[in-house]
Amino acid sequence: MSSQQTEPRQRLFFALWPDDAVRTALSQAATDLLGKRIKQVAAANLHLTLAFAGAVNLPVRQCLEAAAADIQGSAFDLCIDHVGHWPRPRIAWIGPTHTPPALWSLAGRLRTTLEECGLQTETRPYQPHITLARKLGKPPASTQINPVHWSIRRFCLLESVSAARGVSYQILASWKLED
Repeated sequence: MSSQQTEPRQRLFFALWPDDAVRTALSQAATDLLGKRIKQVAAANLHLTLAFAGAVNLPVRQCLEAAAADIQGSAFDLCIDHVGHWPRPRIAWIGPTHTPPALWSLAGRLRTTLEECGLQTETRPYQPHITLARKLGKPPASTQINPVHWSIRRFCLLESVSAARGVSYQILASWKLED
């Protein structure tokens, strides 16, 4: 067996991570939209993915962190006001109706970072969203939510950790965006 196959790997992604007030508002939006009978993504796991790296070894993680530290991005405000549903893979989500240019730029730079660190990037166009529920048979009955205003001042590198009780996310590093 090669050393590459036995090397520990972490499942990593870049994301916008909400503060407690935004997290509470997002969780309330999910409950208002889906009700209490539908199993929702845990409030502690709500986030907006920027770029998914997948299972990577330590040298790739170090490459990602070094490249992310060099990204010069502007802080921006985000209004989460749009309800979406993807029939396959049966996901209910919310996101911005209007995506600020700074978000497009940040997500694009992070995709480039993945490529520079030897990873394949998503081929589908970027769609900023926050997953509310998985395995949802039909779209939410409503398409309206109370808008959630989110002031974006940093982005993070997170690890997805699987355990018997489900998945949790741990912030490994974060970088400030310029005001």
